[in-house]
Amino acid sequence: MLYRKLGKTGKEISILGYGCMRLPVIDGSPERIDEKKATELLRYAIDHGVNYVDAAYSYHGGMGEVFLGKALKDGYREKVHLATKLSCKRVSCKEDMDRFLNEQLEKLQTDCIDFYLLHAVKKSYWEKMKKFGITEFLERARTAGKIKYTGFSFHDELDVFKEVIDAYPWDLCQIQFNYLDENFQAGVEGLRYAAEKGLAVVIMEPLRGGNLASKVPEEAGKIWNRAEIKRTPAEWAFRYLWNYPEISVVLSGMSEMEHLKENLKIAEQGYPNSLSAEEKNLISEVSGIYRSRIKLNCTNCKYCMPCPMGVNIPRNLSYLNDIFMLDDVENAKFQYGVLLLPKEKAGNCIECGECEDVCPQNIKIREMLKEVREKFE
Repeated sequence: MLYRKLGKTGKEISILGYGCMRLPVIDGSPERIDEKKATELLRYAIDHGVNYVDAAYSYHGGMGEVFLGKALKDGYREKVHLATKLSCKRVSCKEDMDRFLNEQLEKLQTDCIDFYLLHAVKKSYWEKMKKFGITEFLERARTAGKIKYTGFSFHDELDVFKEVIDAYPWDLCQIQFNYLDENFQAGVEGLRYAAEKGLAVVIMEPLRGGNLASKVPEEAGKIWNRAEIKRTPAEWAFRYLWNYPEISVVLSGMSEMEHLKENLKIAEQGYPNSLSAEEKNLISEVSGIYRSRIKLNCTNCKYCMPCPMGVNIPRNLSYLNDIFMLDDVENAKFQYGVLLLPKEKAGNCIECGECEDVCPQNIKIREMLKEVREKFE
């Protein structure tokens, strides 16, 4: 495992972090974490050098932190830097911030959280948190020894990103970034702005919800095959990120041992400035292929869930994207018809708009679900 300095904290952090948003579950229920399998995965990662673990109050219906409190026993808590997040969405008064933090400390079975982040910051959430005195709360929590370092994860435009960075001496930020998102949300400019301010940069969605590693378009596969050094699509995506010296950690939600072992192996070569000009050109070409095909920017973050009518919004949108990105209409229709329960299908949408209020990608979900109905039903 390779390590990098985590910004001004000076901590030596593994370049591959364990993201706990997509832990293995039982019977497809997010709250029913397969604790035996998930513990095996997490401890295997830690035993092989991963020392940054990322969670959030809302992951797995609130059960993610409970799981980590148990999985990090037997000395594993001392081996990792633990990060979790305060749910901006759920905070409705000043007192909520202390209440949530104390609850998280209890769930995680720890006296102190190493990195405490505001979750999914966007303009409206930031204004709300400022009104409730978020910076004063963070200072109190740090002085009390409940947290060590502060940060925020982000889903909005670049100008909002810079505003948040300049408002408080944060230790780190977490942004969505991959070779398709160079100019999306914070983007390259935001990445470099944060690094110049001394913030560590943690990356989420390195594979765009897995889309950059699976079902690779034929044209993209041909481009990868031109490379002198052969790599898997996942390896190209990770190496693109680790090539940036400004990036400290890349998070991956690894729910299968096969994927974990592959990522650990890829991380052995994740040096900054290690890609050749030719290799960077290949990545740019593949990015162009995807950009020309993609219909909408859904990353399967599931912030839109649960839908009050039971519609599985991310799955519906993924089938729509499959048609355009992967040129596989019949398979998309088959999966939509067979793999979705009747209540999960787009036809149950009543256009209430709750999903659009919380979508980090600002997708016009109601409009897209209408298109799903037209194409699949």
